Amino acid sequence: MGALKKTDRIVVPVIIILSVIIPLVVLVLMNMPARYDIFGLDMGTYPFFHAMLNGATAFLLLVGYILIRKGEKKLHRNVMITAFFLSCIFLGSYVISKLSNAPVPYAGEGFLKPIYLFVLITHIVLSIVIVPLVLFTMYRGLTKEYVKHRRIARWTFPIWLYVSVTGVLVYLFMLPYY
Repeated sequence: MGALKKTDRIVVPVIIILSVIIPLVVLVLMNMPARYDIFGLDMGTYPFFHAMLNGATAFLLLVGYILIRKGEKKLHRNVMITAFFLSCIFLGSYVISKLSNAPVPYAGEGFLKPIYLFVLITHIVLSIVIVPLVLFTMYRGLTKEYVKHRRIARWTFPIWLYVSVTGVLVYLFMLPYY
């Protein structure tokens, strides 16, 4: 394996640090003893907004996939940057929502409960995994390291799509309880 590029010496540690800090911050926020209602929004506002962001991100990921398969590299890049931007807005809003509102427990019973728990647990685990994958994929694409970009994007795309779609599913499962 070759030596790290000059930018890699800076960007790779930043990606690793962000990949550790982001899930830890969310974990701390989920377990805070007090909440600080920043914007005074209704409890259901954040989850609905998050579901819309996740749904739009999933749509853009599919569009981006189709575009790259058609060889539309510039359009692919722009769509994927937009998907990344929506995911960043989601993350910022999610942090604010956890500062503002305590987590709402799922109150469903019967056959839906294990389905919900499976979707939720896989969503949470893969949302942690997707942070470094997206950051590395974006970095390799934007630095025109297309071989490395394609190699990691093969993993990033299905996981990012799954996290986006299951984000919407979690919202739909929780809708009666907000």
